[in-house]
Amino acid sequence: MSVTINGNGTVTGLSTGGLVSQQVFTASGTYTKPSGIKTIKVIVTAAGGGGGSGANNYNSNSGGGAGGAAIKIIDATPIVTETVTVGTGGAGATSGNAHGAVGGVSSFGSHCSATGGHIGGSNNDPSTYTLGVGSGGDINITGGSGKGYQGGDSSTDYAGGSQGGSSYWGGSGMVGSSDGTYAGQRGQAFGSGGSSGDHNGAASSGFGSGGDGKGGIIVVEEYN
Repeated sequence: MSVTINGNGTVTGLSTGGLVSQQVFTASGTYTKPSGIKTIKVIVTAAGGGGGSGANNYNSNSGGGAGGAAIKIIDATPIVTETVTVGTGGAGATSGNAHGAVGGVSSFGSHCSATGGHIGGSNNDPSTYTLGVGSGGDINITGGSGKGYQGGDSSTDYAGGSQGGSSYWGGSGMVGSSDGTYAGQRGQAFGSGGSSGDHNGAASSGFGSGGDGKGGIIVVEEYN
């Protein structure tokens, strides 16, 4: 069977029948195809990166980037099982003026995969980092970049923390702010980046930790 995605967004070559069931993976494991399934649609999303922490002189570092995603329609006739790898969210920074961690890779067998979101960096523009991106899919999606470094000066806290990047599934958590909630929050939607923390208002002491990136997800829709 040959499945074709046409330029107008329509799909031809699918087996006769409709959506029967779906399996959702938020942790690594094994996909087992149910009896009678002929076609599957796989949505693979990698994990988000961790947010940076607050920095000296009333600054906050960047939010973590979102994981990439890949969407693929697969002839399931020869499939019995497939290895499913779901990326773990990158940890947010826990020391002052520090980077978060890169999000983990997700994949569905050898069919398609996606790389994790970039780190929430230290005093850097996140556009210079490697963004999470899908590969091997019929549609490959780049994860959103975390918002850039927010600068103040030696006496004024101009801004709160920085937002993490949005994934295929949605956005990140609230940023750390100077209203007393200095820590950034973890990504909320699967694959989204963690927000960064804010400095607590003293130029040389205190900071908010970065939020963790949200883990990835793999959704397998099953058709007869």
